[in-house]
Amino acid sequence: MATKTTAEHRSLTFLRVAITLQTAAIFFQAVTAGLLLSSSYGEVLHSAGARVMYGASMVYVLAAILAWRPGGGAPRPILYASGFLVLASVQVALGIAHVPSLHVPLGVLMFGLSLLALGQVLSARIKPAIAQRGTAHGSGKPSGGA
Repeated sequence: MATKTTAEHRSLTFLRVAITLQTAAIFFQAVTAGLLLSSSYGEVLHSAGARVMYGASMVYVLAAILAWRPGGGAPRPILYASGFLVLASVQVALGIAHVPSLHVPLGVLMFGLSLLALGQVLSARIKPAIAQRGTAHGSGKPSGGA
């Protein structure tokens, strides 16, 4: 049983790292988009950040698959990760085509969705810890009160 728990923990940790990396990469893209408007090196940073963001989306798909299959997790994160990869592909295509009227709002949407996914993954980590703390007192019920 310890092996399954360790595999589950590793795959969930990888999933958390992957979604955190993706969220940070998308935020970096927002920062470099501002630099793109105000400096000569903004385009280079934004272009490099696009590659990192796309790679992070691919890593997120891999992490979701690994959390599901060997770790025994839910398959839903695979759907989310695949959706992010599709959005990232559209985002890159819009950026290359220089369509800021769609590129910018899609970037904002992606950042919001990535934050939401990050919150879900991190809250899954907190719930077991809260449940474990509640049972540590022996009764399984929160202490306090009359």
